[in-house]
Amino acid sequence: NTLQESLQSAYLNNSKLNAERASMRASKEEKREAVSEFLPNVTVSGYDSEIENTNPLGDDDTNFRPSEQSILVEQKIFQGFGGVANLQKKRQGQKLAEFKLKKIEQEILLEAAKAHTELLLNRKKVDINLSNVDLLERQVETDQNRLEKGEINLTDLAQSESSLAGAEAQLIAAKNDLITSKANFEKIIGKKLLGESTEIPIQNNLNLPESLATAYKISNSENPDLQISILEYEQSKLDVTIAASELSPSATLSYERAEQDNISATIQERTQETVTATAKWPLFAGGKNAFNYRKFQEKRNQKELLLEEQKKTTKTEVANAWSSYQSSKSVLDSIRLQVKAAEIANEGITLEYESGTSRTTLEIIQSRSILLNSRINLASSERNFLISQFNLLAATGRLTARHLNLQQ
Repeated sequence: NTLQESLQSAYLNNSKLNAERASMRASKEEKREAVSEFLPNVTVSGYDSEIENTNPLGDDDTNFRPSEQSILVEQKIFQGFGGVANLQKKRQGQKLAEFKLKKIEQEILLEAAKAHTELLLNRKKVDINLSNVDLLERQVETDQNRLEKGEINLTDLAQSESSLAGAEAQLIAAKNDLITSKANFEKIIGKKLLGESTEIPIQNNLNLPESLATAYKISNSENPDLQISILEYEQSKLDVTIAASELSPSATLSYERAEQDNISATIQERTQETVTATAKWPLFAGGKNAFNYRKFQEKRNQKELLLEEQKKTTKTEVANAWSSYQSSKSVLDSIRLQVKAAEIANEGITLEYESGTSRTTLEIIQSRSILLNSRINLASSERNFLISQFNLLAATGRLTARHLNLQQ
């Protein structure tokens, strides 16, 4: 029934958001996989076979059954800092996944707020247009009686009938918009909106930034798009380090213990212990390593430029959201005054018209049209003001379940 409940439902049940949560969990496993590169590898192996030797001279055959059981422990000692860089990259990847999840979370919550308020707005428009049609139907009946009495002419009646037809057309359009908004609401929220409420809610607990400077400061550390660009740039620098490690030496230490039985007709048992230190330095690989290194250098330059562009974009989005918030608030205050004035004017003109004074049919139609439009504009402005607050939170990076006090 409430906006808070719609936001809660979208947060818990939206399939796109749940898919991103699964992606974040996968990134945690990738970090654990990177840690495994620093741990030893332990391999157990063995074999059991049977050998038959037949002597063509007729002497005794020699048959034996060799077997072996072994354990191998390998430990990477040095990888040209590629392993360390890869671990750091995976840690950055987990943070990156968290901010990507936050980005989708903000998008879903903003869509939910828009869907909920759009549905309420279209309900309000239908109610306003229904009321207008009812008033115009009564006016047509009144004008028909006045025409029979000779108080007005046929032109005045035609004006009233024309206004009624226009109002009925607007009502049909409003009902169609309502059907569309209901379908959109169910798609995003996952449920139907119960009740018949038409009032746009007033949110006083959103904890909006107090100034544009404060909004800038918050966005620098919390805006998900900006943080994603920062982390992608940091990862690109680590990619360069990983590529450089392919040109560096590497060292591995291994220990193997093997127990062998019936190796031959003369050897019954044998135990071998082997410790091996291996060092490798790739001197030439057809230029592949060098090309790969230069490729990641260029990608790092690309991510750096994209980061600078994202900083400008984020600042612009915050400024636009702040400006929209301030202007929508002023517009809402002005339209509230307009509605009050239109209601007073329409009431006076209607009384004068019904009392048979100098007011014409055209004047009463114009007065009601102004009142109708001002009421619709008021409902739209109330929604625009609320959405501007959500847009400001999204621009700064605070349109989250935690900030909105949703159940997590």
